[in-house]
Amino acid sequence: MTDLEGLRAVVTGGASGIGLATARTLAERGAAVAVLDLDPAGVPEPLLALTADVGDDASVRAAVDAAAERLGGIDILVNNAGIGAAGTVEDNDDEQWHRVLDVNVVGMVRTTRAALPHLRRSTHAAVVNTCSIAATAGLPQRALYSASKGAVLSLTLAMAADHVREGIRVNCVNPGTADTPWVSRLLDAAEDPRAERAALEGRQPLGRLVTAEEVAAAIAYLAGPAAASVTGTALAVDGGMQGLRLRPAAHS
Repeated sequence: MTDLEGLRAVVTGGASGIGLATARTLAERGAAVAVLDLDPAGVPEPLLALTADVGDDASVRAAVDAAAERLGGIDILVNNAGIGAAGTVEDNDDEQWHRVLDVNVVGMVRTTRAALPHLRRSTHAAVVNTCSIAATAGLPQRALYSASKGAVLSLTLAMAADHVREGIRVNCVNPGTADTPWVSRLLDAAEDPRAERAALEGRQPLGRLVTAEEVAAAIAYLAGPAAASVTGTALAVDGGMQGLRLRPAAHS
């Protein structure tokens, strides 16, 4: 597929997991892609690797402007950078709350704010935010993370309304639990990693974790011309977790 031929894309948090899979998918479809990450050292060619901290406005602006200069503009922004958190409302202190909300929510604001002047000059402008099933389903031990992703969902809708008449589409993807390095670290920290993985797989009706490549394909669709009439939507890639309510499997 070469549906993104000639388009220029920026992917934050693009050095691993969903971000790297997305950057590769966009490049495979013909886009010129810049990856913004705290540590982009391992980003493979032909991806353009740029160092950026979405928690720092000056860092973000410098990296976005550098990407626009190197790529010749920006048509697609994928706001993927984020950090996780575990626990109930009792378990995370104020500093953790401020940190996660600053990266997961305000980080998207900083990157989009920096990219908007470039996006306004594009005839195929699209922003895709990486949200989560945590925004629409109550998950245990994820109070802080869920709050941040709930904000991302609402932010996506507001941004879509603000910029639709400028020709900029804004959507988000809501992955279920994905098989990424971050989830692997969560599993490694569990008392029984095998049982924890089985539990995570079991709560998704398809019975397995989502792959980073599956999420990347959804992001690429929303970013591309095939989704020219799609804005203000959340596309679930969650193995049916949000929409399906299955009866318990029969036991023989």
